Amino acid sequence: MAFSEHLAWSTHDVGFFNDLLPVPYTSETLRRVVEHIDEVQETLGKQMLLENPSTYLAFSEGTYSETEFIAEIARRAGCGLLLDVNNVHVASANQLWDPFEYINAYPLSHVAEIHLAGHATEKDEADRPLLIDTHDRPVDGLVWELYAHALERLGPVPTLIEWDANVPAWPVLAAEAKRAENVMNAIGLINSRPAAE
Repeated sequence: MAFSEHLAWSTHDVGFFNDLLPVPYTSETLRRVVEHIDEVQETLGKQMLLENPSTYLAFSEGTYSETEFIAEIARRAGCGLLLDVNNVHVASANQLWDPFEYINAYPLSHVAEIHLAGHATEKDEADRPLLIDTHDRPVDGLVWELYAHALERLGPVPTLIEWDANVPAWPVLAAEAKRAENVMNAIGLINSRPAAE
């Protein structure tokens, strides 16, 4: 059985924030994240999977790119990675990154699971698109393309469709899982069927 956690924070001295907030990609944060992962893995006696975040902004003092930071965490902590492809799309759109280059730079050799999900499109104060990781609708077309791109480099990886709100009837969920299976088949991969959550 695998377990995972997001690369994010949501609590501080004064309380709990109802969101997964980004961390600064600095050496100090890297050390602290690795310490926490070590503590969790030692306590549970199992390897943890760390999930890439869906971000809306970044700290200006960062000294690593997101993919460099995640790669260094995996190297130092010995944790596995959960590649959330929707989070790649959301963060890339919001921060003007190339999502295909993000996947190319991601430490794919550590990936043990993939997640797919839907997102909402809003507008920011400059009236440009702002993607919100909502898990409440079908997987976006570009996310399917990024999924195929990742699988071509990774090979078969267990895949989960996340749908947490406005959950539709079973046939809609099953169709999303079938589409993931079709993507795997189209690039010649044999894998267990993706699960719908």
